[in-house]
Amino acid sequence: VILGQRWAEEYMKSHKGVVIQVTGGGSGTGISALINGGTDICQASRPMKDSERELAQSKHGKPVTEIAVALDGIAVYVHEKNPIGDLTLEHLKDIYTGKRVSWKDLGGADKKIVAYGRENNSGTYVYFKEHVLKDEDFASDIQTLPGTAAVVNAVAHDIQGIGYGGIGYAKGVKELTVNGVAPTMKNVTRNRYPVSRSLYFYTVGEPAGLAKEFITWVLSDEGQKICQEVGYYPLR
Repeated sequence: VILGQRWAEEYMKSHKGVVIQVTGGGSGTGISALINGGTDICQASRPMKDSERELAQSKHGKPVTEIAVALDGIAVYVHEKNPIGDLTLEHLKDIYTGKRVSWKDLGGADKKIVAYGRENNSGTYVYFKEHVLKDEDFASDIQTLPGTAAVVNAVAHDIQGIGYGGIGYAKGVKELTVNGVAPTMKNVTRNRYPVSRSLYFYTVGEPAGLAKEFITWVLSDEGQKICQEVGYYPLR
């Protein structure tokens, strides 16, 4: 949402009379709005499911168009005073499925791990569940929060905390390397960071009119430059 808001702000500055409204709430919220006709463009941090695509087509008579607009590394955050610097994908899976419950097991203090995550309508939640947990269920005591900013804020104030979310939100926390690889632009764009992903725009049918003009600008050098300014990564 922070990237979408910045794109909208910058586009409206140079295109007088154009109004773009950006609303957050998670990828699932945006996808539902697209299916129900409540938005022209849906932002999502996960690919649409086949069932969602089919529902959109049945309602509107047109297939959904998917457009990759930026790259993201899902960062893993801990408190700045946490001595841990790296975790493996297996460690993360064990933490979030409840198999590892103490930092001592990972080389840290003999303290209980407090894990924070996203709510289930979040694309980040879905991606993490599929690619890190390998579709196993999250442990029942994971503290779910309504946005990545809330996860970062919780971890920043909890020395035993750990969380995950888009790289653009990593402020005031310590970013871990995963499998020894940092979520830098070089590592994400070269697909070295193990939890890298594309961020998408979706439209019903091919984009047209003002929506098409806006998307073309987002994919231009000017629009892509904004990705880095916000904290995400351009496609090229």
